[in-house]
Amino acid sequence: MRIRAEEQTTIIQGVIGLAAMVGVIRLSAWNDFPPGADALIQTMHLLAGLMCLAVSFAIFAQGWILFIDKLSKQRLYTAVLFTMIGILDILYAASHGDVTLLGFKPGGSLAAWFLVISHTLGALGMLRIFAAEDQQVNGHQKIAMFTGAGLLSLVVLLLLNRYQASLPSLFDLEFGMFILRAGIPLLYVITAMAILYRHRAERPPAIMTVTRALLFMAMGHVLLTFPTGQGGDLAQAAGQWYMGISYYIVLKGVYRLTIEEPMRGKQLAEAQMKHMAYHDDLTGLPNLRQMKEQLGEFLVFSRACTGVAVINIDRFKAINDSLGYSAGDKLLTELGSRLSALEGQQQRVYRMGEDEFAVIFPELPDDAAAEERAKQLLASVDPAVLIDDTEYHISLSMGLSVFPNDGDAVNQMIQYADMAVHHAKENGVDFMRYDAAMKQRTQSKVELENDMRKALEREEFFLEFQPQISLDTGKMVGMEALVRWNHPKRGLLPPSEFIPLAEESGLIVPLGEWVLKTACLHNKKWQLDGFEPVCVSVNLSMRQFRQYNLAERVDAILREVGMDPRYLELEVTESMTYDIETALDQLHRLKRLGIHISIDDFGTGYSSLYYLKSLPIDRLKIDRAFVKEVMYDGNDAAIVSTITTMAHHLKLKVTAEGVENEEQLEFLKLQRCHEGQGYLFSKPVPAGVLESEFLSRLAG
Repeated sequence: MRIRAEEQTTIIQGVIGLAAMVGVIRLSAWNDFPPGADALIQTMHLLAGLMCLAVSFAIFAQGWILFIDKLSKQRLYTAVLFTMIGILDILYAASHGDVTLLGFKPGGSLAAWFLVISHTLGALGMLRIFAAEDQQVNGHQKIAMFTGAGLLSLVVLLLLNRYQASLPSLFDLEFGMFILRAGIPLLYVITAMAILYRHRAERPPAIMTVTRALLFMAMGHVLLTFPTGQGGDLAQAAGQWYMGISYYIVLKGVYRLTIEEPMRGKQLAEAQMKHMAYHDDLTGLPNLRQMKEQLGEFLVFSRACTGVAVINIDRFKAINDSLGYSAGDKLLTELGSRLSALEGQQQRVYRMGEDEFAVIFPELPDDAAAEERAKQLLASVDPAVLIDDTEYHISLSMGLSVFPNDGDAVNQMIQYADMAVHHAKENGVDFMRYDAAMKQRTQSKVELENDMRKALEREEFFLEFQPQISLDTGKMVGMEALVRWNHPKRGLLPPSEFIPLAEESGLIVPLGEWVLKTACLHNKKWQLDGFEPVCVSVNLSMRQFRQYNLAERVDAILREVGMDPRYLELEVTESMTYDIETALDQLHRLKRLGIHISIDDFGTGYSSLYYLKSLPIDRLKIDRAFVKEVMYDGNDAAIVSTITTMAHHLKLKVTAEGVENEEQLEFLKLQRCHEGQGYLFSKPVPAGVLESEFLSRLAG
């Protein structure tokens, strides 16, 4: 166990006190004192007694006056205890000094009784106070304690006064001598050990101070009970000084234990709360709140340009989804450390939240210098990150706004830098400087999101269906449901304009559920109308796929519509299967419903073939990017050929997307591709057109 500083102090002072006690005892054995020594010794004894009285009063005042609104039980009980001890010490000093006080006649016998009562009360009282849990007490308890102690003291003093003549001399009793000279010092030592044992876990410094006081009390009592005589008087005077020192240590210990340490603890808690309020828990970097305050100071006092850069980790969501949140946390911590290492007097690094960091570049000569500094910082970040013994390469995007040209307020500067970084990501570049056009585009995006929230209620969304054609028979064997938005002001909007926004805002979940239900309603209606049943395919978004109750929601829709599950196919992307354990669980739960599952845009991700064979899927859909160049690019042709061959071996269906001409069709037939989907067969059409031009042919 490591010895703390306060424990070292207790040991050192205890050894010094013990050595001094032994020295006094040895000196007391020397009886040849110079003339006038008696008067000096008596004066020392009297001064020590006055010191004990003064310190006892200080302990009383500490419990009676200081911080009475939050009075500690330990402080109150110590004040009561030393009030009683102080009274007994006055009577002991008077009796020892041949002074009649309060009717008590001087004499060694009575002084010994006062000494025994005082020190027994002190040892037992200290044991009761400091070996117990501290609590808060109120003013009524304080008055009751002092009143009770006063009455008890009065009763004891009256009894002693009445029977003082018949009190036996403790020095004449063998048991009395043992109690006087050995029992009470032993009681002090036992009390100290009990208090230390009670606080063995936390070992607060103030408790060590109290323990130190008890040791000095024990040594002081040994000296006070030294045999009388000129040497004995010296030992007793020294013992009284020891008691005065011990009282002062008690005063200091109680103050530390009940006032200083709680106050320091409160200050520490406040400092920790302030640190938590102004720093990020994960990275330890200053947070957005601190950034705003410091940026405000820079903008007020700066006479030059100040740059604000927001840094975003590209595809951070995919990292979280594929590697797990713990890996994402490690990445954020590592990036925070690297940015901090690059921090200097010319820049400050902050974490804004999620996957965004911010940097302030103060006191720059112009906009060009701000842009140059920002680009240098971005280029200085090492992209290689080691996570769980595997090296990954990350890319960062940065947006920059510059005071005073771009804005003159704190929130403006941060908002504009944030706009710039999001536009950089959308445009596929790593750095962009804010310009006014971004604000207009962002406002338009916000308005579109707001309109989208109302669009479902207003029934502005509708479905189109693109047929899926068997390459062997030329007949429609399925169809893919695609959502469209007829905006009241902007007209017909393509999915590329609102689907990413729906993903970002979370609206994709209710929208995706609407698409699923509406597609099933259409398909069920066609079946009821007598058309040959075909399967309808519906795309799932990442947010939908991660819903814990997705299978239950799909099952509820199928039951509500009354459609057989085998006529529904859900399309997922490769990125959804990065977290293979979660993906397997979700897919198996969906598969148990009896629906079909396909992998959409296959070939554009990085699916492991080992995991692919474990997935409960029915179909692979070759991405249109490979089909488009299949007649001109040998690599694309090889990829399509490989996918179809692999699918046949895995006993999976293959659908090629984006089939636009006969040459592509013939190539796909040669590769034994099962189905095709694209403009060669039909563009996406409304439900009525699909019914009249495709379903009717099946009926015929």
